[in-house]
Amino acid sequence: MSTPSLAALPIRRLMHRDLTACADLSEDRGWPREEHKWGFLLAAGKGYGIDDPQGGLLAACVITEYGPWGSPDLGAIGMVLVAERHARQGVGRRLMRHVVSIMGTTPLTLHATPNGRPLYEELGFKVTGRAEMLRGRFTPGGAETGVLTRAATAEDLPAILRLDEEVFGADRTPLITRLPAFADQLRVAEESGRIIGYTAAWPNMDTHVVGPLVARDTATAQTLITSLAAHTDRPLRTDIDVRHEELLTWAKARGLASVAFNAVMTYGITDLPGDWTRRFAPLTVAAG
Repeated sequence: MSTPSLAALPIRRLMHRDLTACADLSEDRGWPREEHKWGFLLAAGKGYGIDDPQGGLLAACVITEYGPWGSPDLGAIGMVLVAERHARQGVGRRLMRHVVSIMGTTPLTLHATPNGRPLYEELGFKVTGRAEMLRGRFTPGGAETGVLTRAATAEDLPAILRLDEEVFGADRTPLITRLPAFADQLRVAEESGRIIGYTAAWPNMDTHVVGPLVARDTATAQTLITSLAAHTDRPLRTDIDVRHEELLTWAKARGLASVAFNAVMTYGITDLPGDWTRRFAPLTVAAG
């Protein structure tokens, strides 16, 4: 029996039962398996993949939609992976074109590595920003900000959702309501009983990823990160919008080192919606 050409292999929706195959694909490309993150993304978003006739997945990606059900305001694309043995054969381009096509007129965004950026530019994505990945063991210290933080409760969720939609510019309820189960920590900053920021720390391999990080100002963001670090023994990792220079300088002084830069790209819009001045870090670069 002859092996079908790559172009003839169907693209299908991925389900939670594909979690192990997705993690295997990550490992094939030299990425961490990140099963916890894959499970979250497949539950909160829509996965698409191509089965390898020899077993497993040949390619995969996930798109997370925000806004009204059935008519999203924005789609975030992430985890675009092609098996090493099929790299540079047009598979990633075909999968991305499929996703862009099914999203129709919905604006799209993604974080691109330097290797992935040329493909996305070829498909019409434009660079509209940049994020810097930091990683390291946080060292407490510095002046007190006076901002009060505490662990979030179930009663805080409506206020967190309102703040997130205001800052992000789209309703992210399917993502944010999964945070309490996904993250090891979910904390809020408040002033006079009003929530002015929130953040989470979720486990990813040997680190805790700080994200999302939404805050009224830099001092609030600093206090939220400090509060997360006080409750974990793991190194921290986060991706900070490079426009937040003050927070980046502070984080590096506290022990987090620069690891990489990713380009923030958009399709169908010239810039992301919402208020970037209060949006310090995404939940994950794979979902915005």
